[in-house]
Amino acid sequence: MHTALRILAFLFLSSFAFQSAQAHGPTRQKVTLTQEIAAPPAEVWAVVGNFQDMSWHPAVFSTTGAGGNDIDATRVLTLGQDGGPTLSEVLYKFSDEKMSYSYRITDVKVEVLPVTNYSSHLTVKPGANGGSLVEWRGAFYRGYPNNDPPENLNDEAAIAAVTAVYKAGLDALQKRFPGN
Repeated sequence: MHTALRILAFLFLSSFAFQSAQAHGPTRQKVTLTQEIAAPPAEVWAVVGNFQDMSWHPAVFSTTGAGGNDIDATRVLTLGQDGGPTLSEVLYKFSDEKMSYSYRITDVKVEVLPVTNYSSHLTVKPGANGGSLVEWRGAFYRGYPNNDPPENLNDEAAIAAVTAVYKAGLDALQKRFPGN
């Protein structure tokens, strides 16, 4: 009888452990893009280094905010004309010396950007031939936090959307500084 109880207990606990292993949530995704820019770092930083002004990005119609480049400064990005969708963000790290800042999204609809818990870091470094290397990286979870997400809110959709945002911004910077 003791052997039968042990076997039943083992089977019960094994099936519970198997179910727990199968019921994990999403994995944090990461995207990093870099772009060589044919302008000195100080010139590029003069364009991207103001947290309150993201007019250099082609998807951003307007930026409003408060706090300048101070920690906990906020900004709201309006995408498109006529009061398009918005993203709200907060600055949590800033260094003029290192030409970098870090921020996180505090409010965005997943229909606009299919991510949750998004944080990002933008930095300008010396590049080749006196130019700059701009690095934009982010970490986030997909837009649907539960198992079996719909296709438009899965990991691939989140990675594709963030990659597209970064690429559009970096391409715009490259066009802004075509060469010196």
